[in-house]
Amino acid sequence: MLVLKRLPFPKFRSTFWRWLGLVYATLLIIQFIILPVFSQQPVKIRVMMQALEAAQWEPIEAAFEADNPDIDLEIIKAPNATNLVEDLYTSAFLLGDSPYDLVYLDIVWVPKFAAAGWLQDLSDFVDEAEINQFLKGDIEGGRYQDGLYRWPFRSDGGMLYYRTDLLEKAGLQPPETFAELLEASQTLQDQGLAEWGYVWQGKQYEGLAAMFVEILAGHGAYWVNPETLEVGLDSDEAIAALEFLKETVAQGISPAGVTTYAEEETRRLFQSGNTAFLRNWPYVFALAEDSDIAGNYAIKPMVHAPGADSGACQGGWGLGIAKSTKHPEEAWRVLEFISSEANQREFVLATGYVPSRISLFTDEAIVAKYPHYPELLKAIENAALRPPIAQYAQASDILQRYLSAALTNKLTPSQALKTAARETRSLLAR
Repeated sequence: MLVLKRLPFPKFRSTFWRWLGLVYATLLIIQFIILPVFSQQPVKIRVMMQALEAAQWEPIEAAFEADNPDIDLEIIKAPNATNLVEDLYTSAFLLGDSPYDLVYLDIVWVPKFAAAGWLQDLSDFVDEAEINQFLKGDIEGGRYQDGLYRWPFRSDGGMLYYRTDLLEKAGLQPPETFAELLEASQTLQDQGLAEWGYVWQGKQYEGLAAMFVEILAGHGAYWVNPETLEVGLDSDEAIAALEFLKETVAQGISPAGVTTYAEEETRRLFQSGNTAFLRNWPYVFALAEDSDIAGNYAIKPMVHAPGADSGACQGGWGLGIAKSTKHPEEAWRVLEFISSEANQREFVLATGYVPSRISLFTDEAIVAKYPHYPELLKAIENAALRPPIAQYAQASDILQRYLSAALTNKLTPSQALKTAARETRSLLAR
């Protein structure tokens, strides 16, 4: 009789089902416990800026993360020299794997970064009503061709400082034109009220180009038309602008050393009490309050030629979204929060920087602390932009070199600007 042995299938089957159950339970744990935990981890958004300003942003960073626990805002500290920050951003993008989701942009970087394809167009994030809340120059400074690549945070602009007490003693009104500035300076010097009439930034650096943009605008001239790439440096009006600067030195209204001065040298000379007029940026106002001329100076728009408009070189900083970011929506939430009216107000009150939102120049809390802000608005709302062209850095280098050559008597104003115009046209034609 054939006897069949019982094979251990049930034991095998039992082991199999236990194994399958373990796998199933593991999948359930991953799906309903582990994955939700990981998915709730904050999205990290990185931005880099100068170390000094990064420290000033710490309250903003904390406030944002408190309101937005799903986003971890990481501010990376960089050197305080802006050119080094630009180089670090440039290197990161050229390597093709930039760690930055947001870019904290000086206004003159926008054309270069946008032309290189490193920034995302912000046009889809904003509407006209929101755009109109900001200074026009700040918005225009964030545009390149048909796109908007930088959203304003803090503004800046050139202006004329003048000694109210000296003008009052001489019975003079603040000048409106270049001729009146020269005449008032000479009068104050002749009466022994001021050693120097007018100081400005004449050193060969970016500040020279920024200052000259205002003198060009005030003469009805221009540097480069960004739409047509037409160069206007060799026009009669542009040459007259450079001749004005030369005349200030020739008449002894400006010191001969002005061709070596940057912002700080001119500020200190003005604060010394021996200078009547100064071209500089808004930051000077608060610093001068701690000097011997406290309470005896005011600001106004830059002077201009009859029939032309005053120009204030547009400066300032804002945020762009990196084209390479994997989190554009979260990056925009950071940008939107930081540029809000409430946050700008707190930042201005804490630092004294210039807001980019128009309403804040007459904000009750800000005016209580900085009474000159309504006048500051008048001074900087007539923005004069440095050319928003991709080759701006090279064009600025050309202009600086030839302005310096004319100011130090190596070339005449006509020779200098005609050569600068020719080299700029060659640059733009490449």
